[in-house]
Amino acid sequence: MSFPFTAVVGMDDLRLALLLNAVSPAVGGVLVRGEKGTAKSTSVRALAAVLPPVDVVAGCRFGCDPAAPDPACPDGPHEPETATRTRAARLVELPVGASEDRLVGSLDLERALTEGVKAYEPGLLADAHRGVLYVDEVNLLHDHLVDLLLDAAALGTAYVEREGVSVRHAARFLLVGTMNPEEGELRPQLLDRFGLTVEVAAPRDPAVRAEVVRRRFASDADPGGFAAQWAAEETALAARIAGARARLPRVVLPDAALRQVTAVCAAFDVDGLRADLVTARAAIAHAAWCGREEVTEDDVRVAARLALPHRRRRNPFDAPGLDDETLDQALADSRPDDDGPDGDGGPDGDGGPDDGGPDGDGGPDDGGSPDGDDGPSTSRDLDGSPSADAPRSRDLGEDDGDDGGVAGEPTTAPRGEGGGHADAAPAREQAAVAPADPFRTRRLEVPGIGAGAAGRRSRARSERGRVVGSTRPGGTVTKLHLAGTVLAAAPHQRARGRTGPGLLVERDDLRQAVLEGREGNLVLFVVDASGSMGARSRMAAVKGAVLSLLLDAYQRRDKVGLVTFRGDAAELALPPTWSVEAAAARLTGLPTGGRTPLAAGLLEAHRTLARERVRDPRRRPLLVVVTDGRATGARGGDHLGEARRAAGLLAAAEVAGVVVDCESGPVRLGLAASLGAALGARTMRLEELGADQLAGVVRESRAA
Repeated sequence: MSFPFTAVVGMDDLRLALLLNAVSPAVGGVLVRGEKGTAKSTSVRALAAVLPPVDVVAGCRFGCDPAAPDPACPDGPHEPETATRTRAARLVELPVGASEDRLVGSLDLERALTEGVKAYEPGLLADAHRGVLYVDEVNLLHDHLVDLLLDAAALGTAYVEREGVSVRHAARFLLVGTMNPEEGELRPQLLDRFGLTVEVAAPRDPAVRAEVVRRRFASDADPGGFAAQWAAEETALAARIAGARARLPRVVLPDAALRQVTAVCAAFDVDGLRADLVTARAAIAHAAWCGREEVTEDDVRVAARLALPHRRRRNPFDAPGLDDETLDQALADSRPDDDGPDGDGGPDGDGGPDDGGPDGDGGPDDGGSPDGDDGPSTSRDLDGSPSADAPRSRDLGEDDGDDGGVAGEPTTAPRGEGGGHADAAPAREQAAVAPADPFRTRRLEVPGIGAGAAGRRSRARSERGRVVGSTRPGGTVTKLHLAGTVLAAAPHQRARGRTGPGLLVERDDLRQAVLEGREGNLVLFVVDASGSMGARSRMAAVKGAVLSLLLDAYQRRDKVGLVTFRGDAAELALPPTWSVEAAAARLTGLPTGGRTPLAAGLLEAHRTLARERVRDPRRRPLLVVVTDGRATGARGGDHLGEARRAAGLLAAAEVAGVVVDCESGPVRLGLAASLGAALGARTMRLEELGADQLAGVVRESRAA
């Protein structure tokens, strides 16, 4: 039994976004971003229970509506007198490891080729028709699956095509995706395809958190009894959804409200016109939800807060969300001169004719805690007004990432190959400096062909890409290589008795297409933060360069890690993660100063890559060492020799890499180039990172 939707504490924006899509699926779905343990999945699963039931054609695997059956339904055509049945709206969950065939359905290629039978097995899109399709961890899905999913959601139709055999069916559903940004972002093009987005975080008020625990314990101890306590609120909410759906076609979007929609979208400099369309649809749905038949300024405000945060132009490391002052100013500037603010109670939207819910007493969940008192968890009506316990969104990329650097004057870098004579007095630590502006870098590529997670960096065998050959299938044929199949079958036609036109194909003739695409890598940055890097302008340039490489890793869907070394040791500042925001925050807050334990940094990189090879064996590593090549430490040690031996371990493990030489000044010692030779990596100067010659430097350095 699912947790009651009206019993969810707080999360007003999340619940409102889900309900607006329940009222009008044309809004385009909801993307829920937030930390783990914030009731994302609980809220989505609870929504299905309050959606109105649907009538379907009996025996139709695609859930056709008896009143308007799909004329192209593969199970049709359906006659008007066909039997019908009523069932609850479905919640269909798409697992992260699902294949394309599981999502859209599949054709039996063997029967199609050998028997001429078009046998189609519906997928999850058919199951979700007229219901809810829920994708947990949507950012971990392969990009091509997300593309298929969003195309079906936008068109309301799913297509399955295999070598000229085509099937289509209706697929209209409420799409909900959830994700933890720390595990990686969606591409901007995919983000734009979700209608609304919501940032969620756990409440910081102890009283609210206590109420969450109290309700969870009550539900676990007696699910039926707990659900019964909220049955009246659930029934009222279901009735309100049904009423809003019936009201939706009558809602009018006046020209004044439309001007406000377009003005707000222009003020936030969003790309394209999808933002305007989604904001308008969400404003209409909000008006219907609040019982109005005309869109007001309040509806536009609420819709913009949900439809624009993921569409506004921003760098990948910027905080999400909208600036309230910009939103207010855009609405005010587009307001007609002879009109004041909408007479609906102002921004809080509490003046609509049905703003208090179907019973007029503050909404379906106005009861607060299960015993009916007005405890700290009491939520206000879901009309876009934040409740007292609504959690505040925070910057998910925020991380102090600071070792507590102490301000100090830059120190003179040690001279000579080892620089040991400069170690008598430890160098003082400098405060962290801000990175220079990032720039566009050329692609660094691991040589050879891998078979890892989908991405955009290195060559890989993949499920999508260009066809580069064919092979005998190890199991079921999922991507037929037609030319290879014909060539395999052609020599045997006479032996099989075929004398006329046509081709007799047997199971052993089928060939699987071999595709080559791109994969994401593990990009491990090893950054020298010692005193020899301490000139403020120099370290700012170094941080700007690494930030640029992080931006490139973000765009290419790489996993990233950060090792820093200074003083007496190296530190894994950021274990390998998909959150480039966290890496950028750690880098920005990185202080400098002290000796240069280069060997320790390389050994820490070797240990980190060894662990990752066990955890994620298919993801190939790319090592990026950012240093001037100096190595200092305790007096008398062969620090450069130790660094070269540590580099030899990485070279023996065949780790592809590049050394970014940060040495500056008229006299260059060439230590970074020596390190690059020991690593078997290409060395380039810091200023070359954006140069045209950079394309394929790793591939050239390690090509065999």
